[in-house]
Order: sequence, then C-alpha cells, then structure tokens
Amino acid sequence: MRRRVVVTGMGTITPVGNTVEAMWSVLREGRSGIGQITHFDATNFPTRIAAEVKDFDLARYVDRPERFAYAGRNIHFAIGAAVDAVRDSGVLDSNLDPAQFGVYLGAGEGQQDFVLFMKLISEARRDGEVDLEKFTEAGLKELNPQSELEQEPNMPAGHLASLFNAQGPNLNCLTACAASSQAIGEATEIIRRGDADVMLSGGAHSMIHPFGVTGFNLLTALSTNNNNPTQASCPFDKNRDGFVLGEGAGMVVLEELERAKARGARIYGEIVGYGSTADAFRITDTHPEGRGAVACIRMALKDAGLNTHEVNYINAHGTSTVVNDKVETMAIKQALGDDAYRTPVSSVKSMMGHLIAAAGSVEAIVCLLTIRDNVIPPTINYQTPDPECDLDYVPNAAREAPVQVALSNSFGFGGQNISLAFGAYRG
Repeated sequence: MRRRVVVTGMGTITPVGNTVEAMWSVLREGRSGIGQITHFDATNFPTRIAAEVKDFDLARYVDRPERFAYAGRNIHFAIGAAVDAVRDSGVLDSNLDPAQFGVYLGAGEGQQDFVLFMKLISEARRDGEVDLEKFTEAGLKELNPQSELEQEPNMPAGHLASLFNAQGPNLNCLTACAASSQAIGEATEIIRRGDADVMLSGGAHSMIHPFGVTGFNLLTALSTNNNNPTQASCPFDKNRDGFVLGEGAGMVVLEELERAKARGARIYGEIVGYGSTADAFRITDTHPEGRGAVACIRMALKDAGLNTHEVNYINAHGTSTVVNDKVETMAIKQALGDDAYRTPVSSVKSMMGHLIAAAGSVEAIVCLLTIRDNVIPPTINYQTPDPECDLDYVPNAAREAPVQVALSNSFGFGGQNISLAFGAYRG
C-alpha cells in the first residue's frame, strides 16, 4: 500500500492578506485586492493595474533580514509563507531527521533591475545595434553578481532548505501557471514512495515589473480595465477581457500520515489525487477541445479512487481570459459529465489576481480551508452570463455547503495541466 500524505502546516503571502486567516477572511467576504500598480511607473503601459502584496516586512519572519538584501520579492515572499507554514505545522519540534525533510517548489524567477539593464543597453547601442562587447564590459562592472544569482528560480528552494535544515530532496519546477500545483503533486509522490517523510512545498512569484507586464501585454493576455481595477478580474463573465497580474507565495507542509498521527499533528486534509498532463499543442493556447485539461482531471480522480459525483467543489484555474474560461468549462463538463452541473466552481483570481507560479499553491490552501469550514469562496464580478460558460460559478457571495472533496485546477502556458484532489481527513 502506498503511503498517505496529509497537510499539517500552511502559510500564505497574498494581495488579500499576509496570513492564511487574513486571506481567507477577505475571500469569504468577496473583496478585491486589485488596484493601481505602485511598484513602478506604469503610466504608459496598456495595463496599469495589478494585485500587489501590501505591508509585507521580512523582519517579521526572520532575524537579520539583511541576509536577504539582494534577494527579490519572490524570495522574500517564499520565506514569509514558509516560516508561517513550518511554524504552523510544529514539525521542527518532532525529532525530524533532516535527511527525511525535503523542499519541492514551483517558484518563479526573480526580477531584473530594469532601469540599470536598459541603461546598459542604451549605452551599448551603436548604429542602431547593441554592441555586445561594450554591453558585456559595462555589465561586468555595474551588475551585482549576488543580485544576478538571486534571480535564478532554484534560489528560493535553496534558501528554504538552509533556513530549516532540510537536507532531503530539493527541487524546483517552473511550469508557468501550473508550477506550484505540480510541485505539490510531485512532493506528494516523493513521500508516497518513501524518499522523504516531510516535504515543504508550494511556490512564490512576482512578475509585477516592467518586463513582466510588457510580456503579458504583448500576448494581449492582461485586462486593460484600468479605470475599474476591482472589477477587472471577472472569470467566466461574458465581458471578461484578460487576467490581472498578482504576486505572492503559498506554502504547505506535507507529511506522511502515520508520522503526523504519531506526533498528534493537526491535519488540515489529505492529498488524495494528482493528475499531470500536457496539451502538446501550442505554447500560448490551450487545446480547443481541452484534451489535456480533461485528461488531468480524470487522472486526479482515478488516482484518488473518486467518482465524479463525489467532488463537492472545484477551484478553477479561472483566469478571466476569453479562451481559458471557455475551455476550462468545457473540460470540467467532459471530465465530470452530468455531475459538472451539480458541482460548484469558483475562481479566487477574481479577488487576488493571478499569482502565476504561486497561484496553484495558494489555491490548494483555499481548497483545504473550504473543506475545513464548509464554505465555498465566490467568483466576484460575475454580472453577465456567458452561454459558453454555463456552470455554477458561486457568483459574488460565498456559500455554505458541505465539502468533503475539493479539486484544484492549474493550467499553464506551454500546455501544462495539473489537477490536485484534496479530501477531508477521515482517519
């Protein structure tokens, strides 16, 4: 029999709150964390809104925060969420063998010093072209090597291993918007097969910077509803015009069930199913028939040994783009059949924006809270039904309902598809 995996600790840093309970309170109330961009001057950008983390102070989580002076916001968020999750779990006080404690993240890259980078390019231009020799020479003088190192996507996992003396498996995957969900799924498999007893898993990301906003604007993926930021993210609504960038981190402590029981740990829920597929289609478009999404939902249900009528809630990827919401709706209907119309579906991206690599881990925590409290968070800003999106999206107000099984979908650029199934712990 494979080993069972439960969640014993959770931590979040999000645009709607920097603790799990603060975030959950805002989501239950249906309030938006989206506003004008303040991280940089976005006056001349097509999109001038985002969901930024507010009032974050690394000193609340670690002593000597100056150790991380060269680290970017993504790493700071990762540390904050991880410290809260590990403290919440109490796992470090349980005679844990460091070799049996690993880290698996789906963390995004750091951010360039945009002003300095563009200055170097400008100064290296000659006759309309960039003189690479001159650019390299100036870069070696002016770029900070520690800052450059901290941009690498493996760095958050390395920092967390050091902070908690986690000497077991240490990995990071960066599969776009599916990254942290995939990390949780793969960390679960590591415990299931016995390669670790405890895994710290989740993700962290911030793309609210000139390169990030420019890239998504070029893809025409972002909402340009700049005058109404709190209404800009409207998943499944007919008038949706793109997603809103968010930032933050979500971390969970995963633990082998018998170990958690032996130490009397509080158990938030069990990871009962994991599905992972690829569209094998286009980099920026999901397959029009949702074949990868359908397959990964079915895979997660099969892995969990669940029938479609046993799913009580689906936390949708629900980005508020025209194509994603339509295809995800189609995929849910194909995977669940008639039970799709009886299953509540909602998108918390309507309130906190899209945390990119960190989205899946935060939404996994939302699923666990939904199971804990039997409260389903709403999809806010749902005003005009779309005939192609015809499921129960829990519009505009949270709903009390018994939830024993929750499914979380994450679909990323490149065609990555992840579904995680969470169940109430039944002993």
